[in-house]
Amino acid sequence: MPDYGHDLMFGSFITPGSADPKQVLDLAQASEAAGLDLVTFQDHPYQPRFLDTWTLLTYVAARTERVRLAGNVLNLPLRPPAVLARAAASLDLLSGGRFELGLGAGGFREAIEAMGGRRLTPAQSVDALGEAIDVIRGVWDAGNTARLRIDGTYYQVDGAKRGPAPAHDIGIWLGAYKPRMLRLVGGKADGWLPSLPYLSDVRRLADGNAIIDEAAAEAGRDPAAVRRLLNIGGRFGSGGEELFSGPPGRWAEQLAGLTLEYGVSGYIVMADDPAVLRTFGGEVAPATRELVASARASATRT
Repeated sequence: MPDYGHDLMFGSFITPGSADPKQVLDLAQASEAAGLDLVTFQDHPYQPRFLDTWTLLTYVAARTERVRLAGNVLNLPLRPPAVLARAAASLDLLSGGRFELGLGAGGFREAIEAMGGRRLTPAQSVDALGEAIDVIRGVWDAGNTARLRIDGTYYQVDGAKRGPAPAHDIGIWLGAYKPRMLRLVGGKADGWLPSLPYLSDVRRLADGNAIIDEAAAEAGRDPAAVRRLLNIGGRFGSGGEELFSGPPGRWAEQLAGLTLEYGVSGYIVMADDPAVLRTFGGEVAPATRELVASARASATRT
């Protein structure tokens, strides 16, 4: 029963489509009204049908009061890390500490190149992301009076001033699936954020955990420093054999099982339907919390 020590978190994963911009804001506000903890948006800067995710995050932050916000995940190759670090810290300050930084290495290489980004191999993309994390954390280290200098293969910073410091310790969550990226999660990141449909088999969570835990230990970090999150999708209804196809109670049982077996502490539902958000926040989230708390209390007693 792995327990990485994080409270359960529930959120929404919204597509920033521009056919009706008001609908996107409505979904974010519906997420907050449903009691969800987090609102996230896809980030595909090369997709002309989508609103720009960073602009959207800023706008939604100004129109909500409590929920945390994140890209799911932000496309690093088209967002210079030093500029992204200052933007993230600024949004965190303006929103009262409600921003988290989901980052991806950039999987659609042709589209990235068409927008002016560098065309990197998968291995190079992971190495570039590792350098970017160093740049971002260096910019956030506002109390360090030394000028920031990083001479990387993909990112160089030569004497940049640091700051501003974020309002809280922003989590850096990486979308990762393959061993090289998973080792980067364990070595440098604060969270692992895969999507269940891309995992293909939920049992791959155990494999990912093992790689992350080993990499964290090798880096001198506590594996518990890395939160395990998961993007999920499904439907509410009478039920089916697959995961997340049934009534809210069944969803809660399945989510509690994932938490108890794999240590997942954050669930983000991929949905653009306010009714799904209401059910997920109002019924599934509290029931899951209750089931997990009860199971862990029983395990402690025995």
